[in-house]
Amino acid sequence: TVDESELLTVPDGWKEPAFTREDNPKGLLEESSFATLFPKYREAYLKECWPLVQKALSEHYVNATLDLIEGSMTVTTTKKTFDPYVIIRARDLIKLLARSVPFEQAVRILQDDIACDIIKIGSLVRKRDTFIKRRGRLLGPKGSTLKALELLTNCYIMVQGNTVSALGPFSGLKEVRKVVLDTMKNIHPIYNIKTLMIKRELSKDPELRTQSWERFLPKFKRKNLKKRKEPKKKNTKKEYTPFPPPQPESQIDKELASGEYFLKERQKKRKRVEEIKAKQADAVKKRQEERNKAFIPPKEKPVVKTKKASTEKKIDINAIKEKVKNAKKKKLGALPLEEVKLKMAADEKKKKRK
Repeated sequence: TVDESELLTVPDGWKEPAFTREDNPKGLLEESSFATLFPKYREAYLKECWPLVQKALSEHYVNATLDLIEGSMTVTTTKKTFDPYVIIRARDLIKLLARSVPFEQAVRILQDDIACDIIKIGSLVRKRDTFIKRRGRLLGPKGSTLKALELLTNCYIMVQGNTVSALGPFSGLKEVRKVVLDTMKNIHPIYNIKTLMIKRELSKDPELRTQSWERFLPKFKRKNLKKRKEPKKKNTKKEYTPFPPPQPESQIDKELASGEYFLKERQKKRKRVEEIKAKQADAVKKRQEERNKAFIPPKEKPVVKTKKASTEKKIDINAIKEKVKNAKKKKLGALPLEEVKLKMAADEKKKKRK
């Protein structure tokens, strides 16, 4: 009896055996080719590194051509090509070169355990300014956020224009795509980076491999959700009634109700003139009041009388005079009278003894 968990897990250090000519000795029946366009600014770099590209592809018996007039790169299989999947890898190689990935990194796609993913982010955000801010957030200050993401996922990431090119193992590419899409949805990449750091530490423990990691992973919630502002003017719906609204009165109906309809034309004209004159008189009166406001003097503030100092305690002048006289008699540093008398008596006794 063998435990099912042991059957499902891949042993550490296991690698899929490489595909060799012995697996496909007769080669391919048909020739396949892929072509891709590249921007004008990549032309100088591609001219320099194209011999290296041809050399790397010739090891897998794949031809590569660079058309500078049309601005395209083409890869095709030959009669000697034995690996049917190498043309897909060659297609990815020229795609990465067109997306500004350097040749030293792009050539790694020819390895078996390396894959690539080109994520289109240009159409995920409507406003151009918002898109630039979120793309900058993915890079981080001096590229620190992108570098942390590369270390955690073991992938090479290149942000260029409206695309993000990632190159690395399959598990890392899955995490990179999630982080990039979340960043474009206004979720800061630091939250995903924290989760990846915890996952990396948990994967080192062999006991936790078969257990769920939900209890260890942080759950981030948005706390700054603002309530929707209510409009100042609320449109309240009127109660539904099956009957139509009453028909508004016409001008003739109004004149009949007031009796104006039966007046003569001269009387109607005179009434209109009187109404106009009354309106003009009101307007003149208001205008005159506005002009007269400038000539109205402002109200003066009432004068506040200062209260005299209250003399609740009466000062004894005679007592103060006596104190001053006694102070004048005393010399500075002089002894009191009692001490002086005692001193004089002591001096006289000394004289008598002598």
